Amino acid sequence: MFFKKIQPKTALYELTLKCNMNCIHCGSSAGKKRNKELTTSEWNEVTKQLANLKFKQITLLGGEPFLKKDWYEIAKKIKDTGLEVSIISNGLLINKKIIEKLKKIEPYVVGISLDGAKPETQDYIRGIKGSFEKCINVLKDLKEANIATSVITTINKLNFKELPEIRSILLNKGIAWQLQIAIPVGRFKKELMLSKEEFYASGFFIAATQKSYSFKELPIIGSHCFGYFSKKLPNVMIFPWSGCQAGISTIGIQSNGDVKGCLSLPSEFIEGNVKKNALEEIWNNPDFCSYTRKFDVASLNSNCRKCKYVKKCKGGCVGTAYGITGKSNGDPYCFRLIENSEG
Repeated sequence: MFFKKIQPKTALYELTLKCNMNCIHCGSSAGKKRNKELTTSEWNEVTKQLANLKFKQITLLGGEPFLKKDWYEIAKKIKDTGLEVSIISNGLLINKKIIEKLKKIEPYVVGISLDGAKPETQDYIRGIKGSFEKCINVLKDLKEANIATSVITTINKLNFKELPEIRSILLNKGIAWQLQIAIPVGRFKKELMLSKEEFYASGFFIAATQKSYSFKELPIIGSHCFGYFSKKLPNVMIFPWSGCQAGISTIGIQSNGDVKGCLSLPSEFIEGNVKKNALEEIWNNPDFCSYTRKFDVASLNSNCRKCKYVKKCKGGCVGTAYGITGKSNGDPYCFRLIENSEG
């Protein structure tokens, strides 16, 4: 009965931990590649096994995925296997040659990181001068090539007030916009994290933008961290929240083969390695991602346990909860919790 609840959908490949930026909010502390990163054939075997498990799409990221010399071969194998492929990049390496290869594999979407409306903000957050100008030019080039494009903005205290200006940059460009919050893991310092008031205001900004502009003018969503079950705000996520999906519909594979339910989770959540065990064996292990697959209301704090939505919400985003509290359930950045605390 239990496995009927598991609906494989999305896998994330950290193709390499190597990166050409030094972002202050990087949860993986990316820079140098990991020891013994997977080869092309090993990644292709993972793709084959994911297809057998009935996964639908794979997202390539890093580090910076375009630093992986065989990224195209891996992406092509994904498409040839019948799965959708998406790519998340900082955009720094994208040129005409890469765009031509992207056109051949027809990605579901290419996501580019834009973390400021001003060069000084973007360049400081991303750790490299000229990243803002490069990002804006890459967005233009991708759209001219008719490649589905989105922008991902990670919100912190340094760029929170620039959201309206970023919106102006993206308006009527045919580019989707996803917002997420930076959490204190990896290189990100806790003092730069949004306050709960700023977080709630960000949710209000997304909701107000959705109401003020049509989907054609600006498709905007909040990621999995923007919830849950608000009394005042509509759902601003791309789907209704039904609990953390790590090990339920998603899986993450690090570049050295380590497997987690979600790549945003720290090393404590590694539950296997594709070099040692078949991915099918790891995924089908009943104890894989027990924090979601065997969710127990008793594991939550009192604030969550007494909420009438507890069985639907299941404590919110595990990655956000762990980054802030050190516990796998009970995300304190919850719209409803914030509203309740305000009386």
